Amino acid sequence: MMWKRLIRPLLFRLPAERAHYWSMGLFSTAIMLPGVASWLRRWRLDDARLETSLWGKRFRNPVGLAAGFDKDARWLAELALLGFGSIEVGSVTGQPQPGNPTPRLFRLPTDRAVINRMGFNNQGAVAMAQRLAPSSEVFREQCVLGINLGKSKVVPIEDAVQDYEFSFRTLFALADYFVVNVSSPNTPGLRTLQERQPLEALLHRLAEVNRELSSPYPPDAIHCDTDSVWTADRKPILLKIAPDLTREQLDEIAEIAQSPCVDGIIATNTTISRNGLQVSAAALDAIGSGGLSGRPLFETSCQVVARLYDRLQGAKPVIGVGGIFSGADAWQMMCSGAALVQVYTGLIYEGPMLVQRINRYLLEQLEQRGIASISQAVGRRDWIQQPGEPQR
Repeated sequence: MMWKRLIRPLLFRLPAERAHYWSMGLFSTAIMLPGVASWLRRWRLDDARLETSLWGKRFRNPVGLAAGFDKDARWLAELALLGFGSIEVGSVTGQPQPGNPTPRLFRLPTDRAVINRMGFNNQGAVAMAQRLAPSSEVFREQCVLGINLGKSKVVPIEDAVQDYEFSFRTLFALADYFVVNVSSPNTPGLRTLQERQPLEALLHRLAEVNRELSSPYPPDAIHCDTDSVWTADRKPILLKIAPDLTREQLDEIAEIAQSPCVDGIIATNTTISRNGLQVSAAALDAIGSGGLSGRPLFETSCQVVARLYDRLQGAKPVIGVGGIFSGADAWQMMCSGAALVQVYTGLIYEGPMLVQRINRYLLEQLEQRGIASISQAVGRRDWIQQPGEPQR
């Protein structure tokens, strides 16, 4: 494959963050050439059996791009050409911020992993809104758009709710769904918002604002915990959690997710664990702190997805992310309980045709089992491949 033999080795000669922006800049230029965009569109694998409907939104296929790849929504048109069913931008914060000092993104090729301590570097919610406003509606006709919200570093943790609310209000009309990110390890104190009391306060307030902006009822009638008919303008609010939670904490998250304030869970974010890596301890010490993503996270993410699926019993969907590098990985994640999957690090290592390869594999699995929809595979752990079976 050209990606693994030629392009990836060249990109891996560059520092990771520079390679990211350089390659996306080159891709943006390339699709402007005559015939390139139409050629990529012909590669897109569209099949009604891959479609999923969640929250009244139609996902053309279950493979999405995870947050972090396109923090400022710069490359939506380009990324859509790769065949994603959904694209999640951000994390975006209420205030623009440069993020942590560089270098802050590191590859671990022997482990097929990445460590980052980016620190929510982005241009802020207002800048994202200005960028999305001219094209959001047109783009969302082709691809589901999620916006991942983080906390501004300069905002004290006690003011986090107002910070998230500002971003939510600013971007409300431009997204198909929102994600509350309280699980990044790279913003000091952020993970404390996963604790029950502050988390419920944050989710409750966003749900109130959600109803205020989407409902004809006056603000004094807004209550998250009352039964009501919400208008089509209401935005699904998802919660993104860490893979480092205990079973008891996961059960508590599942209990919180039963609330009308939450529409689903994304599992999982990066991990602070370094267990089981092949890279040397000295190399890890040289890199320092940060969240680990990629292949080492896969089994943990599947386990978290399975536990949440069991606890939620289908009441709320789970989106599985973490270490998906192949169609077999995506199939296992969905059979573990994920209604949709997302990729990021896998795209770095496997290249831009990953989405098509995953979708092709999923169709093969459906054909082998004689089932008509990918949604029928969700939670079917008895369909997970056994060791030794072909991976693609």
